[in-house]
Amino acid sequence: MNTFTLERTVLAQHLDDLKHVNNVQYLYWVQEVAQAHWEALTSGRSDEFEIWVVRSHHIEYKQAAQLGDVLTLTTYVKESSDFLSERIVEVSLKSNNRLLARCSTQWCYLNKDSGKLERIPQKVLELLD
Repeated sequence: MNTFTLERTVLAQHLDDLKHVNNVQYLYWVQEVAQAHWEALTSGRSDEFEIWVVRSHHIEYKQAAQLGDVLTLTTYVKESSDFLSERIVEVSLKSNNRLLARCSTQWCYLNKDSGKLERIPQKVLELLD
């Protein structure tokens, strides 16, 4: 499994009225780590590939992140077939690896010129493995 990790520290602007990380912030991080992973996999060759767009997100929250927490964002592609790819992002506390949230995102592979679904080519599947 090809995993990728980023670290983020919870800042005041990430918090909601309950002083927990806002749901929208989790989605931002989910997309940020997915994009960073794709860029690392394609390492400057992204023009050789089509584009990914989100079809759906499902986030399960286990525990709230608090101001000052250092988080580890870990992502990997669970499976891909035809036009879709399921990417997992896990958000954990760096200090003890406690899982705070887990997101499963369905990504569609689209032709960047036509905007239409395109089968995920073998070279992309190999990158994601």
